Amino acid sequence: MPDTNDQDSAISFGAFRLFPKLRLLEKDGAPLHLGGRALDILVFLAERAGEVIDKRELVKRIWADVNVDEGSLRFHITSLRKALGDAGEGARYIVNVPGRGYCFTAPLLRTATADSRSPAPAASSRSLPAPLARMIGRDDAVERIATELSLHRFVTIVGPGGIGKTSVALAVAHAQLAGFDGQVYFIDFGALTDPRLVPGTIAAALGLTINSDDPMPGLLTLLRGRRTLLLFDSCEHILDELAPLAERIVREAPELHVLATSRESFRTEGERVHRLFPLDCPPQGGGGLSMADILAYPASQLFVERIAESLSEFELSEEDAPLVADICRRLDGIALAIELAAGRVNAYGIAGTASLLDSRFALMWRGRRSAIPRHQTLSAALSWSYDLLPAAESATLRGLSVFVGPFTLEAALAVASCQGINEAEAIDAISNLLSKSLIATSPAERRLRYRLLDTTRAFVGDKLVESGEAARVARAHAEYFRDFLHDISVKSTGMQSTGGFLPYADHLSNVRAALTWSFSESGDRSIGVDLAASAAQFFLELTLLTECYRWTRQALASADAVAVDSRKEMTLQAALGVSVMFTQGNTEGVRSAFTRSLQLAQELDDLHWQLWLLRGLHIYLTRVGDFLGALGTGEQGEAVARKLNDPTSTLNVEWMLGVAHHLIGNQDKAVQFCGSAMVHNPGSQRLNIGHLGYDDRIVALVALARGLWLSGRPDRAIEAARYTVREAELLEQPLTLGISLIWTIHVYLWVGDWASADSLIERLIDHAAQHFLGPYHAVGIGQKGELLVRRGDIAGGIEHLRRSQATLYATRHRIMTTVFATALAEGLAAQNQSDEALRTIDEAIAQIGDHGESFDMPEMLRVKGDILAQSGRAAEAESYFRQSLAQSRRQCALGWELRGAMSLARLWQRAGRKRDAQTLLGPLVAQYHEGLSSRDLVAARELLEAPN
Repeated sequence: MPDTNDQDSAISFGAFRLFPKLRLLEKDGAPLHLGGRALDILVFLAERAGEVIDKRELVKRIWADVNVDEGSLRFHITSLRKALGDAGEGARYIVNVPGRGYCFTAPLLRTATADSRSPAPAASSRSLPAPLARMIGRDDAVERIATELSLHRFVTIVGPGGIGKTSVALAVAHAQLAGFDGQVYFIDFGALTDPRLVPGTIAAALGLTINSDDPMPGLLTLLRGRRTLLLFDSCEHILDELAPLAERIVREAPELHVLATSRESFRTEGERVHRLFPLDCPPQGGGGLSMADILAYPASQLFVERIAESLSEFELSEEDAPLVADICRRLDGIALAIELAAGRVNAYGIAGTASLLDSRFALMWRGRRSAIPRHQTLSAALSWSYDLLPAAESATLRGLSVFVGPFTLEAALAVASCQGINEAEAIDAISNLLSKSLIATSPAERRLRYRLLDTTRAFVGDKLVESGEAARVARAHAEYFRDFLHDISVKSTGMQSTGGFLPYADHLSNVRAALTWSFSESGDRSIGVDLAASAAQFFLELTLLTECYRWTRQALASADAVAVDSRKEMTLQAALGVSVMFTQGNTEGVRSAFTRSLQLAQELDDLHWQLWLLRGLHIYLTRVGDFLGALGTGEQGEAVARKLNDPTSTLNVEWMLGVAHHLIGNQDKAVQFCGSAMVHNPGSQRLNIGHLGYDDRIVALVALARGLWLSGRPDRAIEAARYTVREAELLEQPLTLGISLIWTIHVYLWVGDWASADSLIERLIDHAAQHFLGPYHAVGIGQKGELLVRRGDIAGGIEHLRRSQATLYATRHRIMTTVFATALAEGLAAQNQSDEALRTIDEAIAQIGDHGESFDMPEMLRVKGDILAQSGRAAEAESYFRQSLAQSRRQCALGWELRGAMSLARLWQRAGRKRDAQTLLGPLVAQYHEGLSSRDLVAARELLEAPN
């Protein structure tokens, strides 16, 4: 081990000199900025140059009692190597010894500090406070500010209270000590209450004896020709006096540099503003992040390190890591807030601290006793800024606390107007609040959004209640979003509309808040009903079906107490029908809601709404298995579309008809009507999704893909199926994607591509669970059961199919029940349970009898024939095979016809009628010009080639 006095030496290697005690690294005589961790690693490795240091020892030395993994070490080693040169050069200094650790391999030269060019600390010991022992997440900011300061001479660090402006400024100042020969002075204006004392305060900090009422001449004489850095801290409350003074001394003292911290800029000539942003936090929705991932974010690192300072045995667990991420996010990455929260962990634990964040007492948590008074609690830090505001600005800020998340300027002006603030005053106030870091901007694609940091919002929210303005502001907020959504709805109405609500999704939190207030005891239900009607399409387009159901039901329940006009009731009933249908199942309440809404649309003579509602009824009827009823609804839509005389209306009706024809079993008509869906028509996209939550074109595409397989075109069916899922993914609309998965899965099952079917089934099950699409989840379970039966796991398949059927019957989602009953009957037959298999398939066939024809009737008849044949009832089996073939031909369903022919051919072969089997099967196989490797065609050729 080297002598401890070596800490006072400069260590030279290559172009570098390292001053361990001063925590400084130079390259070619110029300071080289390194992050705190990277510098710690370099010092430790250099002290033990030539030794291989175990990774665990290195982690323990650098991170002390904080539990981190080797990923953090690798990250900082990489940063260190990058600072020391490129990958090749850096590797000569620090070598990774696999399985052991790291070794510093460069030859070193040690020189005494007195003989080296060490920074002169003389003035700093009297003027500069000590920097933080370890600053987290600000290395880049320190480096950029130092660069700006060398180029521009006057730099202001701007940011909200508690974000760490002073800490960053001190780090910059200490790094600049050598460059200014120690002439760096810190002037804290935080405690100064009389602006007239500003010049004298600066003079006193410089050690200038003041012998006159005006210290400026002497101050300028001292500063001219002297390379000096002045650090002005906490300037926001004296800017009127300080700004012109700073501008003058920078102009008249060419060797002077000024670094300032303030919650707003000086707005002077030559000033460069560096806005300090919050520490990076783990992202919202990052539930899959590991503890190491979470600790890679500076906000999390700060939180954990501050806990470790007071709890020496603290170790972060995987269970608590997501809570740390949530705490840091909710505190907006504000360093002071994070430190104060970390100080509560000793008393409440991490989970308890997280739960207390919603309490107003969080604003009163105390931090370090040594902190300045305005930084000892969040409330004090915010009061400092709030108390400096003029009346118009403080009133505007109070009003803005009503917003949850981002808001627009127009929304802010609407709230301000209810407080008696005119538009010009409000715009000016918002601009000033932004410059004072009390409002933040939020990124948005379409236009600028504003937001309050959560801590600021909580503080001024209390002020809003104290002022007695809360009810008035909440009403103005709700009225604004009622009118805002209504205007978008009007603009989006019409078959040619390209509008919609998706671009306004960032208003969701505010819409929720407005509805919550409107239906509360202190709210206004009439506003709530109007707002719910305006918001219904908004929720549907965002696929927030459960939420849509909640608010539309509440609005309709209020109809007795609040007058609801016909158009609003029409909108609410339609949204209620859709939301119930897709989340709870196909209840009679769905039919009633659609029927009532359609009646109102007819009374209003609103053709657009009539067509939209017929679409809703159409999908409902298909889901309950009334395919003929769905065809009739499509024909009603045809009459409405003729009156509209609109190409998009005509397309939608064609797709409705095509889907109905596919489900009934008219596959030639299905392909004819749905073929146009292969042509992308973005102009109709918003129409398709807007009111009913799904896209008609995707529904038509799945009918087309299935119709192509049924009519004997397997390759084109798979191509259409893949295209359908890709198009649904592009829409980023959960309900539409669910529809595409449900219906294309069977195309893969039919061709025998079980691997693709398996992948899509698992995706569907996860997707349905994630978006609370209950019936879709049950369909996915049924499809998994069908696949298991096909793969030979009969018991597992039967169990899945029975679970699925129970849910689908309970929710009246009958569109798939006959398909799954057929698969269940095949599974039971495979287990030699012929009687139960026959009962199952007979019940399925009888179910179709309630509504007429069905696309899967030929397959059910074929499966019944197979079960009868297995039971030795050959004559009955042949009768059902012939019925299946007749039905297949009537439906133009070559896919089913081939399967029926194979079943009959097997029966004939067993009876010694090989030639009859070949005569039946050969012409059908010859009709196929594609899909020759699909499972059915391979099996058919094997039958044809089988020996006598």
